[in-house]
Amino acid sequence: MTSTETILMKRLKPGQELFSEIDALIAENQIKAGVILCLVGSLTKVSLRYANKEESTVLNGHFEIVSQTGVVSSAGSHIHLSVSDSDGTTYGGHLMPGSLVYTTVEMVVMKLADWDFKRIPCPLSGYEELDPVKLSKTE
Repeated sequence: MTSTETILMKRLKPGQELFSEIDALIAENQIKAGVILCLVGSLTKVSLRYANKEESTVLNGHFEIVSQTGVVSSAGSHIHLSVSDSDGTTYGGHLMPGSLVYTTVEMVVMKLADWDFKRIPCPLSGYEELDPVKLSKTE
């Protein structure tokens, strides 16, 4: 049995908000399960939640996206992002709403049609965590 996958691409323009654009791509394409393959570009404002912190940290300036990883779903996404400033200082954490595109962000997402990434409360972490469900051929 082979998995059905679809590759989706979108270019973001100056001033667009990164998190909401990722959510819009998920909604437009009815993504129940997917992975972010690529986010490359620059930001003028970056909103991250650092490890073991409840509040977001907002960075203002000019930043290059240097890495990202994440799973996306209409049930909720989990995305980590690293950026570097003009001196090469790097910041990384959980992507939160509020990051703004500087020149461009080129986004590539792979939709996994054979899966549904649900989110369920986890008593150990205190967060809603991934519950991957393999879909049958009839769904």
